[in-house]
Amino acid sequence: MVVKFRFHPLFFAVGFYYALVGRIWEFIIYSLSAAIHEAGHSFAAERKGYRLNSITLTPFGAVAFGDARGLKFYDEIIIALAGPLINLAVGVFTVALWWIFPITYAVTETVATANFALALINLIPAYPLDGGRILAALVSVKAGGEKGNKICRVIGVAFGGVLAALFVVTLFYEPNFTLLFFAAFVIAGALIKDRENKLVRLDKTLAESALLRGVPIKRQAISKNATVRTLLAITDADCVNETDVYDGDRKVATLSQKRISEILGKGDLYGKIENYL
Repeated sequence: MVVKFRFHPLFFAVGFYYALVGRIWEFIIYSLSAAIHEAGHSFAAERKGYRLNSITLTPFGAVAFGDARGLKFYDEIIIALAGPLINLAVGVFTVALWWIFPITYAVTETVATANFALALINLIPAYPLDGGRILAALVSVKAGGEKGNKICRVIGVAFGGVLAALFVVTLFYEPNFTLLFFAAFVIAGALIKDRENKLVRLDKTLAESALLRGVPIKRQAISKNATVRTLLAITDADCVNETDVYDGDRKVATLSQKRISEILGKGDLYGKIENYL
């Protein structure tokens, strides 16, 4: 499945603003840091058996995913945290580099600042930021998904309103248009009901074009008590897969490529394989 890359309208607006004030290099570094942020989300999502159908790059990071039906709230938190954590890691690495090679400070100061800023900004508990998704997941554990989403949307609108008010205050001193862009970004994210970037189950079916080229056969074994997510993890999309299912040391079934695809397409990601035999 091809991942589509999209750009939030404010991405270009902020880029144009940075170009006007002579800070385009800074904007490029922030954009690359946002791409690294997205890589963290994508890696964590694929580890959980999902990947992004589309990626929207924003001036404040990448909106990594939306609703992921069937995904446990705990896993959703892990995926949401992955983006800020990789930015923190890059920031810490850059600072450590200064101790070893102090001469690099002038070149990498913006890199460290960008990554620390993206990590902290995205932990703010407001949609469509990662902190908002984490808060929604935590609330949803107790109160249900819909209530969690509503609470985060209210917080998002309120937070956006505070940012807009702060922008008005800066008009009396030195206008800070970044605050205005951020306020618009948060309020829009809180009000839009359908989030674009949805996680989709990884497609492990074998394409006809691959068979025309010829592919190897991969055989593996798995316990009947293993989860569908584990089956997905060991299935290779570039091979014809055959999976032997065992109960202890006794083989109880062999899953063909077709059957594996059916289980991955319809099964509960956290259900046991024995439920589909």
